[in-house]
Amino acid sequence: MATSAVAEGQQNLNGIITDPQSKNLTDLPTELLEHILCFPVLKNVDICNVSCCCKRLHDVCHERGKVWGHQYKLRCCYFSVLYRRNGHDCRGFIVKMSAVTGSENTKHAIELAYKYEGRWNRSLRDSSQKSCEISMPKLTQRSVTQPCVGQVLGDSFAEIESLGMPEHFCEDELLFILNSDKSKSLTLKYYAKKILYFLRQQNILRSLKTFLEQPAGQQSALKGAILVDQYCNPLAEVTLNSVSAQLDEIAEKVKKMLKIKNSSHPSLRIAQGDCFVVEDFELQRQVVCALNSVLYEQLQYKGNESDYYNPLNSYIHQVLLRRTGIPISLSVLYMTLAHKLGVQVEPVNFPNHFLLRWCQKQRGSEDIYDYVYIDAFGKGKQLTAKECEYLIGHQVTADYYSAISTTEVLLRMVGNLLNIGKRGEGNEKSYQLLRDSLDLYLTINPDNVQYLLLQARLYFHLGIWPEKHTLEHIQHKKHPATPEVKKRSAAEHVEVQYSVGLIMKHKRSGYNCVIYGWDPKCTMSQEWITTMRVHQLSSGANQPFYNVLVQDGTCRYAAQENLEPHSAPLEIGHPEVGRYFSEFANDHYFANEELQTRYPEDMVETLATVQDLYHRLTPGSGTQDQAPAADQNNQQAMAM
Repeated sequence: MATSAVAEGQQNLNGIITDPQSKNLTDLPTELLEHILCFPVLKNVDICNVSCCCKRLHDVCHERGKVWGHQYKLRCCYFSVLYRRNGHDCRGFIVKMSAVTGSENTKHAIELAYKYEGRWNRSLRDSSQKSCEISMPKLTQRSVTQPCVGQVLGDSFAEIESLGMPEHFCEDELLFILNSDKSKSLTLKYYAKKILYFLRQQNILRSLKTFLEQPAGQQSALKGAILVDQYCNPLAEVTLNSVSAQLDEIAEKVKKMLKIKNSSHPSLRIAQGDCFVVEDFELQRQVVCALNSVLYEQLQYKGNESDYYNPLNSYIHQVLLRRTGIPISLSVLYMTLAHKLGVQVEPVNFPNHFLLRWCQKQRGSEDIYDYVYIDAFGKGKQLTAKECEYLIGHQVTADYYSAISTTEVLLRMVGNLLNIGKRGEGNEKSYQLLRDSLDLYLTINPDNVQYLLLQARLYFHLGIWPEKHTLEHIQHKKHPATPEVKKRSAAEHVEVQYSVGLIMKHKRSGYNCVIYGWDPKCTMSQEWITTMRVHQLSSGANQPFYNVLVQDGTCRYAAQENLEPHSAPLEIGHPEVGRYFSEFANDHYFANEELQTRYPEDMVETLATVQDLYHRLTPGSGTQDQAPAADQNNQQAMAM
């Protein structure tokens, strides 16, 4: 392979080689040899083979040189992304390489990477298989989120941890899997995403605990808010550096506005990172006016009144992106910008409406009437203590006007997310938000009995058994339930027309979906059957029903008479697809090993159905049948 690859490189460089006497590869200048050996077609094994040919090529393929450095970047292509995410510069490649190998020997780093890769992929595949052995639940409209990946994978996740791989190497491997061909290895990607989610959350929790151990005066509300954001969005690239850079840009706009009003203002001389405080009240007022003008008039930031309970309003990176939020998130941004410009404002845990306070007298005053209260949600409006009560419609004691600590700010922010999770519709997103916010709240305040009990109830509802297992659960682990096997050839399944992996369309609701399970008759409760008006179907509950993953991210249980094969099959963008299918094969999904175990005869049927559909719809086949039309008599049927 090395010879052919190098030959290809030589052919591509024919126009570059100007010396007519050069007949051998080794006669080329070092720069050209390095250029050839850095061609993407060459792998690490090829470079090893080339370097063994002669001393000249061995010297070019120096273990710390350009050629092996290029191989390192190809093999560990996400290390630079990971280092930027953690606030490091592009030298992260060399830093990480030194951490992995104890030296800057690039060849050694790549060999180590490939050695870990084999172990990692075996462990990941074992993990996905073991976790799928846990009985796969029937996902209906009332979908329940899966247990956390650490609990699902159990011993197999411990096996991954025991590999002893560097932390960022694990992330690099997972990102490599997730960014490969999007139609392939869907099950592997599904579990890689779950593990990456889990690993990042564990790292963020460690960072949060370290943050909380710092003296109160060193804690930044912005940094704490970003840690909350990162924990709830571990797969997003949210960093303190990127958020700070955006706020620095806003601060520069405020300085430009301020310069127009007062070219000698001391805030104009504040460099990034300085802790300078403007003492003069009139100069502070000029900063606040300029800040309000830029933030609310020029940049059009505003409180999100129309979609107040959207969790995105609490995530700092989303507030900056969408320029809207709730009182506490906008207050954190406002307070951070004011501090950058030399004005000290403090957070106030006012009930139902988070505020900031700005002292008009000597700093440290305890008189609530010595302060102006700023409503960051209300475009920076300045209020008196009495006017604050008008916001909530009732009087409050003086305690509610006091400044609070960064820890209390985070508890208020996380508490808001927790309430949004409790208000949710019982779907996977709301359960996930509730779990994440409970994890955060109990990390900040581990002795809160109310939320400890809520977490226990939630875990019980989701079937999660953290750390301590009940005897029944331990016995279940020793003797896991054998999944039910459904064969189409069985007499009781004769009426089942469709098979797993088929892409379908709902005749009445119009949604696109893929089948991942079926029952010969409806197995739902009588309450569900009545609620969904199954009795209005022509065959009622006495017909096959199918578990389907819907394009909109929901999971439904649909009657056979309401489904038909999609005439133009397309990929279904559902987050659970990889849990059941290994590949999208242009017009159907290929069931993974676990799903095939449960439905051993379905894939043959799926292929036959797809081929028949293609034959009927292909011009010239002589049988261009139309997909069956919906029965007008059943328009009121509501089975989903």
